Amino acid sequence: MKFEELNIHPALLKTIEGLGFEDMTPIQEKCLRDIHLGKDVVGQAETGSGKTLAFCLPILDRINIRGGLQTLILTPTRELCVQVTEVFQEFGDQLGVKTMSVFGGVSIEPQIRELRRAHIVIGTPGRILDHMRRRTIDFRNIRFLVLDETDKMFEMGFIEDVEQIISEVPKQRQTLMFSATVSHEIYQITNKHLRNPLVVRTQSYVDKSKLRQIYYDIHQQNNKFSLLVHLLKNNTPGLAIVFCATRHESDLVARNLRRQGIHASAIHGGMSQNKRLQSLDALKNQTTDVLVATDVAARGLDIKNVTHVYNYDVPKTSKEYVHRIGRTARAGENGDAVTLLTERDHDNFRRVQVDDELLIERADMPEFQRVPFIRMNTQDQGSFHKNNRSFHGHSNSRFPENRGRYRRR
Repeated sequence: MKFEELNIHPALLKTIEGLGFEDMTPIQEKCLRDIHLGKDVVGQAETGSGKTLAFCLPILDRINIRGGLQTLILTPTRELCVQVTEVFQEFGDQLGVKTMSVFGGVSIEPQIRELRRAHIVIGTPGRILDHMRRRTIDFRNIRFLVLDETDKMFEMGFIEDVEQIISEVPKQRQTLMFSATVSHEIYQITNKHLRNPLVVRTQSYVDKSKLRQIYYDIHQQNNKFSLLVHLLKNNTPGLAIVFCATRHESDLVARNLRRQGIHASAIHGGMSQNKRLQSLDALKNQTTDVLVATDVAARGLDIKNVTHVYNYDVPKTSKEYVHRIGRTARAGENGDAVTLLTERDHDNFRRVQVDDELLIERADMPEFQRVPFIRMNTQDQGSFHKNNRSFHGHSNSRFPENRGRYRRR
């Protein structure tokens, strides 16, 4: 189905044409018309599936620019909040629709001023509650309520906040809910707050025929960083996301990559909002080649042209693994998902491989040069690892292969 078949404002269709969109993605084709007709919808779709446009277009087409605040969209993270806001602004500005972001970590006063003239608010639950307590946000004219990445909001402990916000929104409204997975909590909130919803499910937007999944079995923990540097410099022609388990590790890896001449930025929940947005802008503007991220910070981000995803730390579940690798091999492009395994990663990797649909093949270990990995942000001698002091691994060496350890049977 093509966008031009939709009965929506010509300005919206012109923007779609200018962006080069023609055919709808599966989630758009399955629910966009029904959303435009005013139905409640529950959509199960991954990040990058085009779900934002699926609810953006019909909402913008029905906004009354003299009707005050009419749309509330809740997101789990500040980054997703900004990302959704950018989509609404790109399509809605020429219609005179005012869209704004509402999230914590920044001054609340400018938000209070903007709220007086906003038609659409995209916000995180905590800051929306702040405005509710201050009585600086008015829900009386809300006609559209959207819960985006609902499963992640629940994972992050926002379920009570979300329930409190919903209780203050007029019951006569259209409610849309999008989630990568549909859990028991999702069903509960669906039955409680949605009216005869259309339930839409799509397969992962990642094209498995274009996604190569491999792992390297590294026999010494100290060689992991050296291998990562080698792969980024020699096997990664485009943008890359490197996933780490903790905020601290993300900072360390990004800092050490920069020491190796690789343009890398970190993003995690412990950073200030400005720094997090700077990291995203640097990647989008291609002044950075590598984003080093934790799972929570990267969830919901739709970054274009990512050719490689590296699991520097192996996720604990196949679900988390699928979320990570979904950042690449999109929109018909090829992509690589690379997992770096050391002894301490084996248990997590076995849990990932419980999913029979995942075909992760073992890759031969390349020759790579050892490079330093500095654990502390200092130049003191004590800042290097005890093993080999300033170096990881063995220079220009091949390691014995433990063939068949994870070979599928």
